[in-house]
Order: sequence, then structure tokens, then C-alpha cells
Amino acid sequence: MFDLEKLKEIELVVFDVDGTLVNDEGEIGDRTRQLILSLKKCGVLFSFASGRLHSALLPLAEDLKIYSPLISLDGSAIKSVSGKYFVYRSFLKQSQVKKAIEYSEKYLLNIALCHTEAIYFTEQNSVIPKLMDKFGAVYEEVNSYDDLTTKTLEIVFAGDNRRAVEFVRDKLSFPLTFGTSVSFFRSQTHEGIYYLEVRRSGSSKGKAMQRLLKYLKIKESRTAVLGDWYNDLSLFKTKGLKIAVSNAIPELKKDADYVLTKSNNEEGVVEFLEALYNAKSPKL
Repeated sequence: MFDLEKLKEIELVVFDVDGTLVNDEGEIGDRTRQLILSLKKCGVLFSFASGRLHSALLPLAEDLKIYSPLISLDGSAIKSVSGKYFVYRSFLKQSQVKKAIEYSEKYLLNIALCHTEAIYFTEQNSVIPKLMDKFGAVYEEVNSYDDLTTKTLEIVFAGDNRRAVEFVRDKLSFPLTFGTSVSFFRSQTHEGIYYLEVRRSGSSKGKAMQRLLKYLKIKESRTAVLGDWYNDLSLFKTKGLKIAVSNAIPELKKDADYVLTKSNNEEGVVEFLEALYNAKSPKL
């Protein structure tokens, strides 16, 4: 059971999106929506911490009437819903982006450059939209990457040659490359495909949430975080109330204060939202 007194102190709820807030079809459940709108009336703020692009989060924010800045690309950017300002953004160095493009050409790997509003790819990398798992992302084909190397938040490699992807990972990691953070993993939806994501070091969901809290002037202990996947682990190292859905990876459940009884496909977050609403709503 949830600690009622702890729930009363919650001022901000930060959701991971895919695998947590939405079902596998990318939909928000009716009861989830109803509870979030009711909790907003009780003064609770909401935000997202997602691997999605900012532009792919906006329809969900509009649906739920969320107006707090949103954490996108796993912490590489925090941007207002209106799009008028950034709380934080972390561009890769131009030299790092150019080096990555060279490696992609040399080792025959697909590469895309992620900016705030779109994922850019060239004709040689035309399979990128089919291979990448960035839900709701806007993909834009360009003739060249030459004009896109200065405002890149994340580089994504994709390919079926595991050795080549691992080799590039090592080339773009410390000590061969300074100031980057890399994530290497196998696709969940495309058999035999491996990904490498490269961001500027210091970019994670957990770090981004701390930056957002400083901006909102909210204490870390008055925050609840909900997640399911490896990129949520940094959120679960914070002082917030940590809640994992039932479909979460074991590593996340281990760090969780509470593990919900249902999955994202069963509106698992409702269990927490109902408890929070019961703690926050005035009793007659």
C-alpha cells in the first residue's frame, strides 16, 4: 500500500511515456486521462521524461492539458510545451557529429541526426524511419548532413552488423572520445538490428528531472516518477517516489518504492493515480 502522508506531499509527477503511460499502441487510457485531469485541479503538476522527440510528446501533452516543460531525448532537452523556450538543451560538438558521420560511411551503418523537432536522414540512410523506434517522431530526408551538425542532440546508428556497431561505440566512448554518453542495445521490434545512441555526457532522464525541479522550484522528495525501461534507471536513483509498472525490467523494480500490479497495456498507472487522488482530494 502507498504511504498516504507521502502522497500528500507530491507536487510533480514525471511519467516515462512508452511502456508506462501509454499502451503498446501509443494510447492513453480513459481512466488515466480522467485521473490526471482531476489531479491537476488538486494542484498536482505533470511532465514527461521520454526518449521521444519533443514534437512527438506535444499531442499527449495537449490531450492531458500538461503545461510544464517536457523532458525529451532521454534528458538531452527540456523544452516548454509552447515551444518558446528551453529550460535545458545539450548539443553534441560539431566535431563529434562529423566523426560519427565518417564512421557510418566507413563501416556501412545507417545514421540519423536527432534535433528537437525532427530526425534527419539522407537518401543513403532511407531505411532509418523503418528501423528506428522513436514513437511519433517526424522524419525528414535531407540531401546532406552538412548544415545539421551544429544543433544535434542525439546521434543514432542502426545496423545488423553487431561488431561494427560495437566498434563505433568504442570509438565514440571515453577515452577515445571525451564528453559523450553512449547506449548500445538490440532492437525489441526489429530482429537482428542493433542501435547505438550517442548524446553529450551529463544527459539522462534523472539529471534532466533535477534540472526541471530547480526550474519549477520543487523539492526532489516531493516528486513521483514512473517508468519501465533501462533509460528510466537514472530517474530511479533520485529522491523521488519511484514507481514501476508490472512490465518493468527487473533492475527497475529492484530500485522501485512500489511495483504496480498491472502493465502499461492494462492502465497500470491508474493504481498510483487513484491513490494519489484519494490523498489529495478533499474529504467530505
